[in-house]
Amino acid sequence: MRRLLPLLIVFLLVPAAQAQDELGIGVILGEPTGLTAKKWLSAEHAVDAALAWSFSNDTRIQVHGDYLYHRVHFFNADDYRGRIPFYFGLGGRAIFGEEDTTIGARFPFGVGKTLDDAPIELFLEIVPILDLAPDTDFDLNAAIGVRYYLGQ
Repeated sequence: MRRLLPLLIVFLLVPAAQAQDELGIGVILGEPTGLTAKKWLSAEHAVDAALAWSFSNDTRIQVHGDYLYHRVHFFNADDYRGRIPFYFGLGGRAIFGEEDTTIGARFPFGVGKTLDDAPIELFLEIVPILDLAPDTDFDLNAAIGVRYYLGQ
């Protein structure tokens, strides 16, 4: 596991070599807690990833990645500054524990708001998860977080 950790960190930082003005890095707090990165592909589409840890049962490391679709007009307002984007998506996760490794599918739902006068995004998400291996099981993650957008 300790040999895999540097590779996972590099996995999260690879997008930094591309279009830094559309890359946000930050932290997520909740279950799990850790580091996050988000890369915008267009005005409505993005990918995110995280390297996080959980202390709920045993010390575990979670790596996840999601494709996200943002519906900016979900909370309608007259101008863009008053809007709070709702997003949903599909992704995957792997949890590396002391006993075993768990692989699952993620279905994130959340809201996020980029501050008007700073390159900072605040977000809240709830993520139902269908674990597929080693056993089929249902799980739920929830987190709040903040990301700072580079190059802005």
